[in-house]
Amino acid sequence: MTLADLLASVALTARLGPVHIGASWDDVTAALGEPREVVPMSRRSRRRSRLFGYGDLEVFVCPCREVRMVSVQTWTDTVVLPGHAGTFPGEPTHAEVVAALDRAACPWELDPDLTFRDQRTLRVPSTRAAFTFVVPEDGEPTLHVLGLPDDGHTCLEPSRPAR
Repeated sequence: MTLADLLASVALTARLGPVHIGASWDDVTAALGEPREVVPMSRRSRRRSRLFGYGDLEVFVCPCREVRMVSVQTWTDTVVLPGHAGTFPGEPTHAEVVAALDRAACPWELDPDLTFRDQRTLRVPSTRAAFTFVVPEDGEPTLHVLGLPDDGHTCLEPSRPAR
């Protein structure tokens, strides 16, 4: 399986293993283990959302301990994802991603609001997954990140901060 094929599956289902929007952070850490904290927490930020990582998977967690946003960074030479042995070559091309989306029967469209001179974004309407590409002056666009956005969650009463 290529990285583009895996990401097409993620875009179609809005899931990467136990990670999805609205997932319980306790369920994610039970399945994947303890993550690294991408932005270390200060005392003042204990009641704020926090960003954690598993290799090149980043997970934004609300103080109520729900997953709110998910991204897979693909701009590096190699991409490491939990639950997948080894690494994937990074920076899949626009053509590779589009072909993988088509093979997965995953409808997509160009997002005109996030497409301009040096950036192009494809969106999957059913899941709102967004593939954002860097568009060089010469050469083919390469995938920078796949993101699964928040679904509009408003945390009214945080129970306890993510650890």
